[in-house]
Amino acid sequence: MKKEFIDTKDFLQTLSDTIHFFVKDHFPDSWVLFFQILFKFLFLIALIYLVDFLIALLINTVFRVFFDNKKYPVLKSIYQSRITNSLAHLIALLVGSFALFSIFYRHPKSFIFLERMVSLVIVLVVAGMLYRGLTALRNYFVLKQDYYKIIALNAVSQTVKIFGIFVSSVIAICVIFGISGSAIVGSLGAITAVLVLVFRDTILGFVTGIHVATSKNLKVGDWIGIPKYNLEGTIEDLNLLTTKIQNFDKTISTIPTYDLLTTEIRNLQVMSESNTRRIKRAIIFNINSFKFLNLDEVNRLSKINLIKGYLTEKKEEIVKERETLENADLVINGRQLTNIGVFREYAFNYLKNSEHIDQKGTIMVRQLENTPHGMPLEIYCFTNDSAWEKYEAILADIFDHLLVASKDFDLEIIQFTKF
Repeated sequence: MKKEFIDTKDFLQTLSDTIHFFVKDHFPDSWVLFFQILFKFLFLIALIYLVDFLIALLINTVFRVFFDNKKYPVLKSIYQSRITNSLAHLIALLVGSFALFSIFYRHPKSFIFLERMVSLVIVLVVAGMLYRGLTALRNYFVLKQDYYKIIALNAVSQTVKIFGIFVSSVIAICVIFGISGSAIVGSLGAITAVLVLVFRDTILGFVTGIHVATSKNLKVGDWIGIPKYNLEGTIEDLNLLTTKIQNFDKTISTIPTYDLLTTEIRNLQVMSESNTRRIKRAIIFNINSFKFLNLDEVNRLSKINLIKGYLTEKKEEIVKERETLENADLVINGRQLTNIGVFREYAFNYLKNSEHIDQKGTIMVRQLENTPHGMPLEIYCFTNDSAWEKYEAILADIFDHLLVASKDFDLEIIQFTKF
């Protein structure tokens, strides 16, 4: 093996000497040194490029065989992130570093400079390989559709990238100027407080990303609402510093990621995934239209199928009670039915018989506290379809019907008139 290295060096030295004497014979003496170094440098670049091309072709050909095979998600994610190209670059640069002395052995002064430049490029390639490694890890979780781990990886990877840039910069400075890394790192102790202040949002974003990933409260694609910002939309991206939300009007809102720790977040995705959505809306009635129902009115309303059984049962109870009741001719004495009470029963039965209402969920028709405008009667239930368009259609159909049906009960709905 050692002999092969020596043979390689001899071969490269021979090519270097050929370039060296060719330039010496064909260029003016004042330009000989410049063009000798230039041509040898171009030869080194060509050698590195050739090795890089051949190795990348070989590695990518092997990986491409498994690219479309779902049985090898790790290999697919590595190929998609182009780690194979970084590996080829690294091998080619190591070959170039090995060949550097053989090509420039006649120019020892330029050799030192070029050696540092090659080492600098190697540092950058290694940093890029680590960066692509994080991308490969993310691609793997995307293939596995593990979105909570993707959120954690986004927070961790961006922190690692920032730290990696810092470390790479320190190493690069050490390589260029030939100084000790401990001298640079030691001098940073005096500005630690400043760094913490500068990277405050980064640190908070990192903590938030870990919290979100471990608690599994949020993920990209979730439908959320943030009352603090009056936002409601879908999470498009969640990274170290910012969270991008697409609103329903197709605009994009961006909030600091660390706000997810300190701000109320309503995750509506559970509602979407369960395919149910809540209806919570009230109709305001004029209290002056409320009244007791007499027997004739009860008989008239008994023809409504949804409350026929209810009214028949109540009418029998009331008639039986009034047989022994003193001053039975006075309506207010004894048990009575009211138009608002009967309408409330009608609305409840209407919801119970609707095919668009989730019968396993809570269904209520309840009176709310009186207001200066009237008495609100709230409809509280859940639809069995959470799609926005269908939900709005179901909601409209229910209230269209109840608003019109209230007229049969002699109820007056409050309308606000603008003057």
